[in-house]
Amino acid sequence: MNIPAKAIGAPEAPRTTAQLGISPTLQREILIKTMFRRSLDSVTEIAAALSVTVPIAQDLIDRAREQKLIETLGASRLDETKELRFQLTDAGRRLAQDALAQSEYYGAMPVPLLDYEKQVRRQSIRNAAVSREDLASSFSNLIIADEMFEQLGPAVNASRSILMYGPPGNGKSSLANAICAAYHDAVYVPHFLEYGGNVIAVFDPLIHREIKKSDEEGASLRLASASHDPRYVLCYRPTVITGGELTLDMLDLSYNPVSRTYQAPLQLKSAGGVFIVDDLGRQVASPQALVNRWIVPMEHGYDILTLQSGQKFTVPFDTKVVFSTNFPPSKIFDKAALRRIYYKIYVGNPGREVFVRIFVSTAKRYPIEFSEEVLMYLLTKKYPTVDNEYAAFHAPFLIEQMIAACAYHGEPARMSIPLVDAAWEHLFIREGE
Repeated sequence: MNIPAKAIGAPEAPRTTAQLGISPTLQREILIKTMFRRSLDSVTEIAAALSVTVPIAQDLIDRAREQKLIETLGASRLDETKELRFQLTDAGRRLAQDALAQSEYYGAMPVPLLDYEKQVRRQSIRNAAVSREDLASSFSNLIIADEMFEQLGPAVNASRSILMYGPPGNGKSSLANAICAAYHDAVYVPHFLEYGGNVIAVFDPLIHREIKKSDEEGASLRLASASHDPRYVLCYRPTVITGGELTLDMLDLSYNPVSRTYQAPLQLKSAGGVFIVDDLGRQVASPQALVNRWIVPMEHGYDILTLQSGQKFTVPFDTKVVFSTNFPPSKIFDKAALRRIYYKIYVGNPGREVFVRIFVSTAKRYPIEFSEEVLMYLLTKKYPTVDNEYAAFHAPFLIEQMIAACAYHGEPARMSIPLVDAAWEHLFIREGE
């Protein structure tokens, strides 16, 4: 990403084990299990594995030594740092095995849910302002009408949900992705959360794009080891994109019976970012059911999740939801649901002038020479036969067909009237018996 991300409200690194905010018993078990599973023996390695600072790792080790769970081996002769080495005692190994039998979880110390809620408020998507210039830059590869661009600006900056609807093939998905690209700041995502002794995994490398030191630009992003809580990962604002595969189960906690931990639902992983529900109406669950699931979260900023025990608890709901559908909104939502979606943007078929711009711009992205003769032929001979109903996807569709035909015949890629005639035959189906 060429534009440097600006970090917002870094979570302060805990200075003591008490400031970790989780019970001493859970701290001890995670330490012992991590050392046992990963065969760690230096405080630096242990600190990295637990995602804590070295002083806190040393404090955890010292407490375990007092309980006869860890013993000191001395400094390694092969290690230039001359760090002391540690290992589990027999009692420590037994405790590790007993703890692993209860839960296979080990690794990063989790962040208490209450602490995370404060961090979410500091970096809320509701406070992220997108300038007209930022929005124009993120839409630079798209050609849209000025009227629609002016509609999108306020919708992106508002804290409310967006519904983009209209006929297929006119760039609703591309617009949704461009909205995500308009945010240039960064957020802190916890590896794990803790609530009532339960551990919930949040950081997901498939969703969260970590900003590593080699990618950081500017002094504000040069993070010292203790400049922020190591239990968090600095990331670009997350984007979750789902389509027809979205089910209501994905919006609830997922329990792993082996590790006895939970996986955060998609909307929690997208906290501080954007959640795109593409192809709305093609999911197993009805659009009405999806919106009903989110009525309270979208209006009040919190979601309700349920543990295996049946206990319910609240988590922040801090994500901009963007719905995209080819179906008429009145056919898939009732009036109450439509009222709760504040921004409804119609993405219709482009007019002739916009289509010309799309066709010319698209041709530049392909290894084919643009032909004004072919474009005029389409405008004057072909589109009148379909009531001049243009669509944004027609340009790449026709151009790719012509390129494929040239490759089949062993010819250089070119545009011609016979080739576009042949491509046109694949653009529509013939209605009839």
